[in-house]
Amino acid sequence: MQQDHLLTAKQLSRSDIEAVLERAAEFDDDPEAARDLHAGELLALCFFEPSTRTKMSFETAAKRLGAGVVDMGSVDDSSVKKGESLADTVRVVEGYADGLVLRHPKQGAAKLASERVDVPVVNAGDGAGHHPSQTLLDLYTIREHAGLEDLSIGIVGDLKYGRTVHSLAHALTNFGARQHFVSPESLQLPRSVRYDLHEAGAQVREHEDLEAVLPNLDVLYVTRIQRERFPDDDEYEAVAGEYRVTPELLDEHAKDDLSVMHPLPRVDEIAPEIDDTEYATYFEQAHNGVPVRMALLDSLL
Repeated sequence: MQQDHLLTAKQLSRSDIEAVLERAAEFDDDPEAARDLHAGELLALCFFEPSTRTKMSFETAAKRLGAGVVDMGSVDDSSVKKGESLADTVRVVEGYADGLVLRHPKQGAAKLASERVDVPVVNAGDGAGHHPSQTLLDLYTIREHAGLEDLSIGIVGDLKYGRTVHSLAHALTNFGARQHFVSPESLQLPRSVRYDLHEAGAQVREHEDLEAVLPNLDVLYVTRIQRERFPDDDEYEAVAGEYRVTPELLDEHAKDDLSVMHPLPRVDEIAPEIDDTEYATYFEQAHNGVPVRMALLDSLL
């Protein structure tokens, strides 16, 4: 993959994606093959928002490659609390590490960081913008279960604020996937994202009724309604719990080989009873973050 930074899924070509997924498959099959590939290098983790899977899988990926990790820690324990700007923070951290993984609540933060430093920057989520490394592990999981050719995928939940949705939708245009977006009217795709997808030639349809579209899907990608993105609680409460995926819903309307995915964390949008069924792939999806991020770091470092 010929990239200096990974900031959005828009910059990923089909060949970029396939290169990362092939390398990830090699690491997945033989983790020992990665040992000491990047010994002596350091990866900096700068997370201005909470994270479990993304942060831990990047740290695991770096260590499996033989690299060390330096962690900024929580915002409350850093100089950000004293008023230090993002630009100053990343320029300081650049002096300590060979690459930087950034999560930030403001859209565009990763791009700003990339313009201030000379080491690779990976966007680990910037507000309601993009989350491209999540998209790569999503595509890896889809490829393993349904394949990326002739794919029909339903993406349900928070399409307005969901950065995982925005990234995945752009990446899927490389494979000609039929994309069905299911949400309440108030959480539909932002106009800018819809326009970009149209310009890229994406096959996009929008729905409010999940049951109606479910029988046609190979993959159902479920997202959490994100309370933290809403300007007020009343707006959140109006749509919370709008869609809930249950065994009864899937048994009645879905294909037997449907793959149910979720970037996690979930709240109540997927019933726990689905966890032990053939539908569930979301814990495997989380596991795939390690080999995929190994492949990504191997490329960027």
